[in-house]
Amino acid sequence: MHDTSSPTLPVASHGAALLRGLRVEASGNALPGLPAGADRDFDSILAAWRLRHRRGGGRDPFGDIVPEAVEAEALDQALAGFAPVAAGLVQGAIEDVAHNLVKIIRACLVRPEWQGTQRLVVGGGFRVARIAELALARAGVLLRAESLGSAIAAIRHDPAETGLLGAARLLPLRLLEGSDAVLTADLGRRSFRAGLVLPRLGVAPELAAACIWRMRAWVHVAEAPDRQRALQGLGALLGELAGMARDAGLSIAPAIAIGVPAPVAGDGTLGEGAELLPGDWSAPGFRAAEAIEALLPQRAADVVLHHAAVTYGLSEAPFHRDIARWGVLRIGADPGHARFTNLPLRR
Repeated sequence: MHDTSSPTLPVASHGAALLRGLRVEASGNALPGLPAGADRDFDSILAAWRLRHRRGGGRDPFGDIVPEAVEAEALDQALAGFAPVAAGLVQGAIEDVAHNLVKIIRACLVRPEWQGTQRLVVGGGFRVARIAELALARAGVLLRAESLGSAIAAIRHDPAETGLLGAARLLPLRLLEGSDAVLTADLGRRSFRAGLVLPRLGVAPELAAACIWRMRAWVHVAEAPDRQRALQGLGALLGELAGMARDAGLSIAPAIAIGVPAPVAGDGTLGEGAELLPGDWSAPGFRAAEAIEALLPQRAADVVLHHAAVTYGLSEAPFHRDIARWGVLRIGADPGHARFTNLPLRR
C-alpha cells in the first residue's frame, strides 16, 4: 500500500459518468417492467424443466435430486447427443434462456439512453461455454427475426473474475503504470469477491491483457451478516490479498476499486440496490467508501466505487473500440445492465 505520510494525487470519482475512453450512459440492476424470472440463470431454468419432466411421469436423466446443479460434464454429454431425454431438457432450457435474453434486450433497447446500441455483451448465468454459445446464438437469431438490430457477444472472461478485472479500469492510468497490482472487489447479494489484478500494461494497453493473480471469495448469504460483520468480512478478504502481494514483493496501487449493486453518488453513498447487500447499506448518512477505508490499517488506500454492472462491462472496454455504442448485460444471481459510448482515448 502507499505511504500515507506523503502527498497523493486524487483518484477517480465515485460513480463517474466519464471514464478513460468511455461515457457511462446508464446502469442499473433489474429493469422496470421486465417479466418475473426473465433474468434467471441457466441452472435454475434447467431445474424447472427437470421438475416439470418428473411431475409428468418422466425419469430425470440427471439424477433424483432437484434442483441440484448438473455437473458440467453431464451437460456436455447431453449436448453431444448421448442421451436424448437429457439433450431435450438442456435444449429446452437453452431455448428459454434465449427468449429471456431477448426480453431483457428488448426492455433495454426501448429506453432512450439505449437508443443506437450496436452491440450487447452478455455474461453470467452459465457454467458451460458451449451452452452460453448456443443460447447467445439463438437469441441473436430471435433478435434478427424481430429486426432489433443489435449484435450479441459473450463476455470473454470467467464470470467470477469479470467484475474484478473491470474494476481496475476505474483507476487513472498513472496509478496503474506505477504499480504491479490493483486490489479490486465485486460485492453481490450472495457473495463478496476480491482479487489482485495484474494490469500487464507492458503486454497490451488499456488492460487488454490484465489477469487475476489471486482471488478470494466469501459466500455470505447463509450467514446473513449485519452491515458491520459484512464490512469486516470484506476487510478480511482485502487484507489477506494485500498480505499475499507484500509477501510476493508486488507493489499495490494506492486505491481499491470496488463494484457494488447500486448507483454511487460522488460522496460515496449508495442508491437503490444497496438494500441487496447484507445489512443496511442504504441508511441515511452511511458512506460505503469511507466505511471500507476505515477497515484498512492506517487508512492505507483510497476506495473508488461504481455500479457493479459498470465494472463488469469495463472488462470488455478494450475489445469494443470498433463501434461507438455498446452495452453489457449481467444475468444470474447479481443481474445488471450498463450502456457505454466510446470516446477518444486520452491519458
